[in-house]
Amino acid sequence: MSIATAQSAPSLRHLVGKLVVVVGGTSGIGYSVAQGSLEHGAKVIISSSSQAKVDAAVTKLLKTNPLFAGSISGLTLNAKDVKSIEAFWDKVGKFDHLVWTAGDPLLTNFMEEDLDTQKGIFDVRFWGPVLSAKYAYKKGLFNPGASVTMSVGTVVRKPSKGWAMTAAVAGAVESITRGLAVELAPIRVNTVAPGGVETELWDGMTAEAKAGLMTFFGEHSLVKRTAQPEEVAESYLYLMKCRNVTGQTIDVEGGALLA
Repeated sequence: MSIATAQSAPSLRHLVGKLVVVVGGTSGIGYSVAQGSLEHGAKVIISSSSQAKVDAAVTKLLKTNPLFAGSISGLTLNAKDVKSIEAFWDKVGKFDHLVWTAGDPLLTNFMEEDLDTQKGIFDVRFWGPVLSAKYAYKKGLFNPGASVTMSVGTVVRKPSKGWAMTAAVAGAVESITRGLAVELAPIRVNTVAPGGVETELWDGMTAEAKAGLMTFFGEHSLVKRTAQPEEVAESYLYLMKCRNVTGQTIDVEGGALLA
């Protein structure tokens, strides 16, 4: 597998040599965004709260393609701590694209979850990317043509019973996508809303329960299959590459909202 260059693949030139920071890039959709960005010729920094996960993901990417050497690195980030967020971006320095896929486990039992847990769901999924974007903007860290891409899910359109607070944080992210697009302009800000995707997010379930959920996702979509993370990652690559899209939430859910 080769790495794109502006000369060898002009249609892919938009990410060649760009620095892409993927918070949540050690697994799932974020990992696939990191890999896709590297394949497009970008330099990538992946991040999570665990150094072990960061190291393992970097090693895995290098095994996938040795040509990624010199283009992939990792940093840890405590997205629940403002000082940690600021220190992280000071280490990163100037960059081109921020992709945020990190998030704590989803809340699915609204009536039983305690208030602190419900408040806390906003820390990583909402405040993490918002404070990151604000700090990077104020410090002049965004390069010309830069973008921010956040993540929600179909719950923002169609919440299930028990998912009220998860829907709330998703709605908050979608709303601030438009607000940040105005505040940070000309820096572009968008969000991706995937449907059911087969990722490590569901690994806390029993194997039987996870298999049942994956079947459910496929049956309740128009494409009749459960998405893989590398498929959904294409929407993040599109939003980084297309410089005429901002303030938008892109639904990538296989027609589940129509099924």
